[in-house]
Amino acid sequence: MIRQLIILLLSVIIVLSVNLSASAQSRDPILVPDISEHDIVLRQGFTGADLLLFGAILDPAGGRTQSEYDVVVVLKGPTEEIRLREKERVLGIWVNADSATYRSVPSFYAIASSHPISDIVDQRTAAIFELGLPYLQLSPTGSIDPEEQARFAAGLVDLREREGLYAQYDSGVTVSEGVLYRARLPIPSNVIPGRYVAETFAIADGRVITSATSEVDVRKEGFEGVVAEEAEDNSFLYGLFAVGLSVFMGWAAGRLFALV
Repeated sequence: MIRQLIILLLSVIIVLSVNLSASAQSRDPILVPDISEHDIVLRQGFTGADLLLFGAILDPAGGRTQSEYDVVVVLKGPTEEIRLREKERVLGIWVNADSATYRSVPSFYAIASSHPISDIVDQRTAAIFELGLPYLQLSPTGSIDPEEQARFAAGLVDLREREGLYAQYDSGVTVSEGVLYRARLPIPSNVIPGRYVAETFAIADGRVITSATSEVDVRKEGFEGVVAEEAEDNSFLYGLFAVGLSVFMGWAAGRLFALV
């Protein structure tokens, strides 16, 4: 009898815990994100594109939320391994000096927010969710001095910014009536193909309340797509073909000038 009462009591506690958890979750807003283009094709002559990220912040019933939220949108490209070398001038000649290797660097990173990130969240939250260029987790390999690591990371981010592949837009998100949001992110012509992930964060009182993701497929088509696919799937044969083509073009150019 006592055992049955204990089991019943535990069951009631579990049910109450689940109901309380569900109630707490139901108070969280719902993000409904979308993107103007889910497919971007890199054709010859591609000069870039503008990607519109938009959506709505709703309460669980589908109506307008009672609270005001800041919105942050982040678009990341495929990660890649990078070896960064530092140039040093020796006797008037620039030579390679120190280097650092990173195994997980976003090929593209753009962030826009309704207010400056420093005004929305603290540094710890920004680091956890990688909100902002200073908080990117680049995953260096090997042992490296923290000061050297910070210097190389800053140099890498600065290089990507100058190439147009990294960008941060404070106040780049517009929120209308506390419900609709929109942000426009430029996509440069030098992006690489792959799966790009757009993540939207709703933030209140310095905390990330909820988030949602969408995807963009960036791909090559036509002759460029065939070349890129063959270079990836048959790298050895592609290399032989490239070397053979170079030798042939050199021989053809030599014969042509000999005849002239």
